[in-house]
Order: sequence, then structure tokens, then C-alpha cells
Amino acid sequence: MSRQAFQNPLLSDGADPWIIKHTDGYYYMSVTQNDRISLWRSKALSSIGEQQPTVVWQPDPSEPLSRQLWAPELHYVEGGWYIYYTASDGSGDQSRRICVLELQGDDPLSGSWSFKGAVNTEHAGLDGTVIAHRGELYFFYSGYGYFPDYGSAIYAAKMSNPWTLTGDNVLITAPTQAWEKQGGMAINEGPVFLRRNGRIFLVFSASATWSDDYCLGMTSIAEAGDLLDAAAWEKHEGPVFAKDPEQGVYAPGHNSFTVSPDGTEDWIVYHAYSYSESEMSRAEGSRRSLRIQRFGWTEHGMPDFGTPLATDKWLDLPSGEASV
Repeated sequence: MSRQAFQNPLLSDGADPWIIKHTDGYYYMSVTQNDRISLWRSKALSSIGEQQPTVVWQPDPSEPLSRQLWAPELHYVEGGWYIYYTASDGSGDQSRRICVLELQGDDPLSGSWSFKGAVNTEHAGLDGTVIAHRGELYFFYSGYGYFPDYGSAIYAAKMSNPWTLTGDNVLITAPTQAWEKQGGMAINEGPVFLRRNGRIFLVFSASATWSDDYCLGMTSIAEAGDLLDAAAWEKHEGPVFAKDPEQGVYAPGHNSFTVSPDGTEDWIVYHAYSYSESEMSRAEGSRRSLRIQRFGWTEHGMPDFGTPLATDKWLDLPSGEASV
């Protein structure tokens, strides 16, 4: 008999999770692995973590930008596959860049990936993502250029191709409020997009990732707007997805979005801890696990992510998955 429910986490070691559903009917997943980039593929969202990952990129550690490979994102852009990921030479934040891989072929798991280089951002940074809008391609990333507080902010620029920026890098959202400065650093990172109801929603992670109060914030703009007009973005007051100690969920963040197999449900993908930073040193080999849950929309057309659910809770399978 086929199963009708599942439990989180989908992956016990799954920081910075990225899951997309492509037109081929498959889900593709990636997470931070530090020294390599792997992809998981499945037609079932709830069991994608049970599949065998395929290593698609592992640089020689003696090469530049071969350390701290973080937050890979797989995108289908202008008719081709690209992976955007963070890398450094191991010497610290200022050596950190967002790099791009391009697929030679059509299958992300079996094709050959080539290194296109580091994106020419104005600031050192991490967590690059792309969005196509009104016939143009835009790049959003978390850059280290924001002052007076040390940390990062979200910048955006137009792209002349999937690996090259053109024009100014515009500051879109900066960590100015107390909820964005927990854990000793002022941080906005991990930008990701939703489109619905005539608006584009930019969801980002805020505060230090080691803090219990790492969370998701949000800013949005009319879909007809200019994405590089910083004044047109409207920032939500306070977090839109945050810790829930009663559920045993701490530091939920660095998310992505996907849909159910039949396309009728929206799902948020994120990482979190199952214990507080006061209960165990997170420097002692602790892991952020990958979780998913469905979310809805308010009567005013805003996403309603609810609260993160405990890992002992059984969740109904994504709609349409039982027939996969």
C-alpha cells in the first residue's frame, strides 16, 4: 500500500536547500556540501532526500575559489541550465564570490558542467539568484558592502548574459531592524522570489545563521515595477517565518519555493535546527536539516507561511504525489 503521509526532515544534513520542479516533471534538489556540488532528482517531492545524489562539480582544492562551496541553486535560464553557488579561497568573507556553472547538454545529472567564472558583482558576497522580468534578466545577491553595521545586504543588477552583470548594483534591502541583527551580525541573505497576485515577493534570511532568531523577512514590488528602483520595494515589518520553541524548531531560514506535483499547492523549503543554541554548541558538528511544508495566501494576496512544524508531525503528501 502506498504511503499517504511523511515526516520532516527530508535530509538530516541539508543546509541552504534549493528545490525546483522542472517542466520534465522532476524535482531537482541541492544543499551546501562545502567541497562539492551534488544534485538529487525525483518525481516525488516528499522522498527526494531518499534518492542517491550525483556529484556534478568538485573543484581541485588547490584552485582559486575552491573552498566553502555554499548554497548552490540550479536554474533553467534562457534555454539552458546554470548553477549559481558561493565559493571562496578560504581566507575569509572578502574572498567570497558567487560563481556560475553552465551545462553542456540537456540533463543536469549526466551532462558536463563548465566553470563560467565568478559573477562581476561590485561587492564580495554570497547567495546569488536570478529572475527573468519583462524581457530582462536580473541578479540578486547578498553583498558585504553594507555599513555602518558589519554584515550583508541584498543588492541587485541587470544581467547581459547568465554570468555577467551590467550597470550599477542597487541596494534593495539592508538589515536595519533589531530582528535582522540577532547573533551579533546584521544580515540579509539568501534572496528568493515568489510571483503572485500582480506582485513579486522577495523573501530573504535575516540575522546570523547560528542564532535561534535566524528567520525569514520579505519585501515586495508591483510586477509592473522596475526591479532596480529601490524605493518601489515595500518591506514587510518583522519576520514572516520564525522560530517556534513549542514546536522545537529554531533558526528556520535560507529557503526556496516549489509546488506540488499537480501544481495546486505551494511549498516552502527551508533548513532549521531542532534545538536551541543554548542547548548545544553549534560549532560541535551540529547540522541544519532540510524541511518542507505547504503554505497559503491571505485574502489580501500576501503569502502566509504560518509557523515551522515539529519534525514529529505527520504531513499529507503533496497533492498529486500519490499518483507519481
